[in-house]
Amino acid sequence: MFSIGDFAKHGRVSVRMLRHYDAIGLLRPAHVDQASNYRYYAAEQLTRLNRIIALKDLGFSLQQVGVILGEQVSAEQLRGMLRLRQMELQAAVQETAARLARVEARLRSIETEESMADNIVVKSLPAMRLASLSATAHSFEPQDIGPVVGPLFDKLCGLVEPIGPGLAWYEEAAEGSIVVHAGFPVATDVSGVEMVDVPAVERAATIVHHGSMDDVLPTVQALARWIDANGYRSTGLPRELTLACPEDRSQWVTELQEPIA
Repeated sequence: MFSIGDFAKHGRVSVRMLRHYDAIGLLRPAHVDQASNYRYYAAEQLTRLNRIIALKDLGFSLQQVGVILGEQVSAEQLRGMLRLRQMELQAAVQETAARLARVEARLRSIETEESMADNIVVKSLPAMRLASLSATAHSFEPQDIGPVVGPLFDKLCGLVEPIGPGLAWYEEAAEGSIVVHAGFPVATDVSGVEMVDVPAVERAATIVHHGSMDDVLPTVQALARWIDANGYRSTGLPRELTLACPEDRSQWVTELQEPIA
């Protein structure tokens, strides 16, 4: 038998917590000395304690924990519950990280409002014949575009032999959704993909973005400010010409091309 202090140490919980579990009937001591009122716990009670802590960490209230333990949940069932909660927590962590990245991108956009203007060039864009695949994204926000355009290019790379940099271009669709096109120039027409003639653009404002496309917002907004400040208007969504895409996404180089008039 363990004293309450020793049992707390072995269970990695506080004595106060054990007293609370006793008070609500969740984990009673194996023995209480009638003279001293000292609580004593058996080694096998560590199993119940571990289940209580695991279920509590899953987000169940102590009342719910009591009900679940009363139903004698097996170790296999508990492991399944833990795995499910683990996946939920991992998804929450990923979403939080993505949200922080979006906030950081907005802050960089504020901080770099003026510094990118000198890097913008107006030029004509030639017509291109591309082997292409398309899909639809929920919106034009980077977190919606990235998961769509990346797999399109990955799939294309397995179907064609590019002879030049990849191009992504976009079309507005119903209810704010965006049709995403990804294409590569190829030497000859390829079956299994759509062969698309992308028209020439007489005049486009262009800027080179360095880094992951998840962080493209400051560059996009710098281009938009320049277009407005210089008396132009946009005539279409910006295209993205991939100049370099090594495995390290922070080393990507992409030219944004926005048609203007």
